[in-house]
Amino acid sequence: MSSISNLSTSGLQLRRGSRAWRSLVELLSSMRFAISLLVVVAIASIIGTVLQQGEALSNYVDQFGPFWTAVFHRIDLFNVYSSWWFLLIMAFLVVSTTLCLTRNTPKIIVDLRSFKANIREQGLRSFHDKAEVEQLASREMTVAHIVSELKGHGYAVKVQPVESDPQGATMVAAKTGGLNRIGYILAHSAFVLICVGGLLDGDMMIKLQMLLLGKHVLKTNMEISQVPKQNILSVRNPTYRGNLSIPEGGSSNMAVLTIGDGSVLQPLPFIITLKKFVVDFYSTGMPRLFASNVEITDRKTGKTFPATIKVNEPLTYDDVTVFQSGFDDGGSHLQFKAWPMQGPGDKAFTLDGDVGSSRQLTNGQQALRLEITGFRLMNVENMSAAQQGGRTPPKTDLMQKFDQHLGAAVKRNQTSKLTNVGPAVIYKLRDAAGQAHEFFNYMLPVELDGMKMFLAGERSELGGAYHYLRMPADSKDSIDGWMRFRAALDNPATRQQAVDAYVKDSLPADASPTLVSQLKDTAGRTLDIFAGDIPRDPKSGAPLVKAPGGLPALAEFLERNVPKDQLAKASDVFIRVLNGTLWQLWQVSRVQAGLPAAVDSPANTRFFNAAVLALSDSTFYPAPLYLQPTDFKQVQASIFQVARAPGKTIVYLGAILLILGVFAMLYIRERRAWFVVRDSGASGSRTLMAMSTNRRTLDFEKEFETLRTATLGVGSQAPASASPGSDQT
Repeated sequence: MSSISNLSTSGLQLRRGSRAWRSLVELLSSMRFAISLLVVVAIASIIGTVLQQGEALSNYVDQFGPFWTAVFHRIDLFNVYSSWWFLLIMAFLVVSTTLCLTRNTPKIIVDLRSFKANIREQGLRSFHDKAEVEQLASREMTVAHIVSELKGHGYAVKVQPVESDPQGATMVAAKTGGLNRIGYILAHSAFVLICVGGLLDGDMMIKLQMLLLGKHVLKTNMEISQVPKQNILSVRNPTYRGNLSIPEGGSSNMAVLTIGDGSVLQPLPFIITLKKFVVDFYSTGMPRLFASNVEITDRKTGKTFPATIKVNEPLTYDDVTVFQSGFDDGGSHLQFKAWPMQGPGDKAFTLDGDVGSSRQLTNGQQALRLEITGFRLMNVENMSAAQQGGRTPPKTDLMQKFDQHLGAAVKRNQTSKLTNVGPAVIYKLRDAAGQAHEFFNYMLPVELDGMKMFLAGERSELGGAYHYLRMPADSKDSIDGWMRFRAALDNPATRQQAVDAYVKDSLPADASPTLVSQLKDTAGRTLDIFAGDIPRDPKSGAPLVKAPGGLPALAEFLERNVPKDQLAKASDVFIRVLNGTLWQLWQVSRVQAGLPAAVDSPANTRFFNAAVLALSDSTFYPAPLYLQPTDFKQVQASIFQVARAPGKTIVYLGAILLILGVFAMLYIRERRAWFVVRDSGASGSRTLMAMSTNRRTLDFEKEFETLRTATLGVGSQAPASASPGSDQT
């Protein structure tokens, strides 16, 4: 019995050459070496799947730390599929599989052609599926009947005499399902073709060109027009895969290919001009459709034609395929109001800039660099939790009451109310030391719990969650009222006016000077701590609390200076004093702006409460400026992936061969049958039948029964008769 599993796992055994060479060839062509390489490739593929590939090194430093980032970077774990060791393994795998095919294919073909008609009768009797019958027909008639039935069942047949039998016997050998063996060749050939195609379309060809032609990887950012020729590949480069971003109205013929931690430029044989970018969104804010209306200009002939590139509908021209892979901002023009977040100033100044640009800002002696990194026209948020007003809050302690006003702008729950809250701008403010905070500011006020708020998001860690400052909009849906309130809080003179007004309204005219002085001292200290003017220890000069201001600083001050059994009562007193002085401070800020004093109404109360919480949170705001987006002119950009992939056809051919090979190995069974017919008596014959297969199934047992009945006339339980169609077992 023969099967693919009988093939030797050892490699080619050369008869010539040195011992080391023969051992190397044997190892490379052995099945054990190929399987080991497959295991390594599988492990590397798992690493490449789990670990994000091709990101900036700073992202990996944040995730793994500098030590492990350096280790992983040295062994190219951040670019597994283009690393030298992965390509080397793939090359060895191609060589090993090719040698395995070279070694085993001739054996398979020889075995496929062979009927194994010389098998001994003793070997046939050891088979599991066998039968032996006596027949009244002559040997010639029996052989003719067996051959006819075998051919009728689709078997190839070979008849030859049994030379080793002195009494004379005839061997009838039959086989079918030989394509099962061809499946092995097809599947392994497919594997070689797919690997070769992958190597052709990978970075190996580019790295060879860089090695032979003196090209180098560019590791700094610069304008494309300034890139040296040594960092630009030839337009005739046979294989590459890169990306290019084109804003609306812009043109480009230069793709960027990422190689390791750098890049090279790849000129295209044509120029792509983006006429218009079209994008449509689902209600969730996810893009539903995006397409690019482009114009292609051949650089050689000057021929120009329009085209539309959509997702899953690429454009192919001059052996280069252009895919629609995404979209981005193409340098939208933005306008801001820059509001001071520190000091008594309440006047904003205007500035503008384009997405992707940067500029220097100064705040006194502090130098900041503004980097505008993004603009989002649509921002769909789940507003269900934000609209659930009127609930009775759970009982919390003083610090929990303060903390519940910090955190994300919109808290999630199980119900969803998706709402587009309008445009938003993303920018960074970087200090002289290079430390940066990223900000996410909405342009329009967002309604939260029945009140409109300007949301200013901030995060200091890449990939971390944004923390939002909620600044209430005034009656004109403007941020001006809150900004005046903030500036008044940072002005010691204005704070003193508010304290004086609060004391005057709180105490009768005939109050004792001692009581007036005590209340002024308490109100002034409370307001100062809330504003961030923290009292210091007389001895050490250190601040008495660690919080920079707001409600947390006031809570910490009370916990440090008031006994625990009196903390609740003292907290209520301080909160009443704080609310009273802040109300007077708000009135002062309105009067200074030429506005009438605010009356005690539900709308004013809601604004005041929200403004106080925002003032508390603003003491933690890490920037001296808040940039409020006021206007924009959107410019969209389309991101294309361009590829010249000559190995694609080879991979497709390999995929077809792999499907055919796997189908042949799984669904086609090789079956072989032998019949030894010899004379018995004066005119009868005796036949020994045996059958084998490379994979035993229930269907094979049924086929054996069917073939035995058809050729020998014997069923599983039927007695034999005296004719070829009915014989005695």
